[in-house]
Amino acid sequence: MRIYAIGDIHGRADLLEGLLARIEKDARDFSGRKVIVFLGDYVDRGMDSRAVLDRLVAGPPTAFEAVYLKGNHEEAMLQFLADAEFGRTWKYYGGLETLHSYGVRDLMRHDSADEFEQAREKLEAELPEAHKKFLQRLETSAELGDYFFAHAGVRPGVPLSKQIDEDLLWIREDFLLSESSFGKVVVHGHTPEEKAVFRNNRIGVDTGAYMTGVLTALVLEGRSQRLLQTGQDDARRLAVAS
Repeated sequence: MRIYAIGDIHGRADLLEGLLARIEKDARDFSGRKVIVFLGDYVDRGMDSRAVLDRLVAGPPTAFEAVYLKGNHEEAMLQFLADAEFGRTWKYYGGLETLHSYGVRDLMRHDSADEFEQAREKLEAELPEAHKKFLQRLETSAELGDYFFAHAGVRPGVPLSKQIDEDLLWIREDFLLSESSFGKVVVHGHTPEEKAVFRNNRIGVDTGAYMTGVLTALVLEGRSQRLLQTGQDDARRLAVAS
């Protein structure tokens, strides 16, 4: 089995397409089971959240299996659809960019309850049913071989089978600073870093795609751990420009 674990996409449909093409090329001569694990945070911040969900809903490349995990940003989008008042919080997570991608451009200028409700109703009307079902069916964790996959991480000291969704979607410092064994190596996103982070107990693959232009996939096969990335040229141009 070969696993490709893709970090936070955040509305960068261009980088997603490029990385999937690299994954297909990388796996061309591999005859075993091929699994892509998407670690969540498909929406918000970047400008093409709708296009990202379009691509994910279409399914993985031919001959690949896919596991789609929920990120805290997918949870936030669903919460806004259920309660317009949550827009006061969601807009600071990058929700305005997601609304814009669905054509909801008369955005909340005054933070009034009516404006939030109007935006929610417009999003509800524009959101394809396939997107809504996709978001509602996302899993919060997965286990494959010696690895445990979750968007944010796990609560130290709690068995993997007993982890709660709040930690799987949101945890940071308690998990990131822990040197304890979790039973399996945890592969996660959620916390952006300039480079993928390799520790004895965890591997972080959120390289801040929406701002760095670098989207990362961790490739796992047996004892091998390596990276595929797209967008490095964009990242270099940003570095030169700054």
